[in-house]
Amino acid sequence: MGKGGKTDGGDGFGDASRDDVEQENMAAWLLGVNTLKIQPFKLPNLGPRDVLVRLKAVGICGSDVHHFKNMRCADFVVKEPMVIGHECAGIVEEVGSEVKHLVPGDRVALEPGINCKRCELCKQGRYNLCPEMKFFGSPPTHGCLANQVVHPGDLCFKLPNNVSLEEGAMCEPLSVGVHACRRANVCPQTNVLVMGAGPIGLVTLLAARAFEASRIVVADVNDHRLSVAKALGAHEIVKVSTNIEEVAEEVAKIKEAMGTRVDVSFDCAGFNKTMATALSATGSGGKVCLVGMGQRELTLPLTPATAREVDVIGIFRYKNTWPLCLELLRSGKVDVKPLITHRFGFSQKEVEKAFEASAGGANAIKVMFNL
Repeated sequence: MGKGGKTDGGDGFGDASRDDVEQENMAAWLLGVNTLKIQPFKLPNLGPRDVLVRLKAVGICGSDVHHFKNMRCADFVVKEPMVIGHECAGIVEEVGSEVKHLVPGDRVALEPGINCKRCELCKQGRYNLCPEMKFFGSPPTHGCLANQVVHPGDLCFKLPNNVSLEEGAMCEPLSVGVHACRRANVCPQTNVLVMGAGPIGLVTLLAARAFEASRIVVADVNDHRLSVAKALGAHEIVKVSTNIEEVAEEVAKIKEAMGTRVDVSFDCAGFNKTMATALSATGSGGKVCLVGMGQRELTLPLTPATAREVDVIGIFRYKNTWPLCLELLRSGKVDVKPLITHRFGFSQKEVEKAFEASAGGANAIKVMFNL
């Protein structure tokens, strides 16, 4: 089940104090469709390169909601009870003998994916694609909506003094936007279209602004989320529909709003309609990045896009983004605080209410647990 914890009793651990910690460590377990229950979560032994972290801020991601509602997200299927969650920050309580960059009391943001470090993709630096990745809250690996977790020290990043624990937890979704902008080579000459103003679309907007994109247009079906995008710095916003018959008309509206060619489009929703719009709106020689995974399979008008040499780029999680995200937050180039719209405590009732709020969409952008 990865570093996060165990589901069985195991053989016990080294001393009474660790046993006491185990007995009090509780987590939110996904037991079935729409069924979460807070129950004990046993921790593994602390390895020499590991740290024990008491979680203080944990966000709910769209993938968490997919798991909660459907017991799957894309090809990741929940087949047995699993602790949910992967956006987190907390306080170091204990460090392994070989961990030198952290001490108990340090506030840290946790990168949730543990890669093998041995395969060719890891050696090439593309560790986000590691086939042996153990990722918080992605089956079968347990997540982080818990009092405590054990995690590799090199995946725990010390927070700057002026960055809160909630902002630290927001490094995870922000990393998706940063990775997307890196993959698309966004720069001051880039005109950007963002399809979808949900949490990932909004952090992609923030990342594109931090990368100094020349002009950013955001399109969505929801007026409230469009207003949030405008407040966060979108130059223009465009209301679209879910009707695929209206793609041509909406592409014309997007081009008018941009006022110049679209160099890069980020589809942060991942539906036939949004990708078809992005492919048609993007200028010849431009790039379309598929960030969202709304549908498992897409049917797309690729031939016209191919004739214009529009590159389609896949975005899967992120790599080497936490240091930059923390610097963007420290410097004030990115402000994620307005995205946190709902806060809940860590009790059975609060967990249920939090997932109801997040799954409800519309006015909830980022739902955060304060533990």
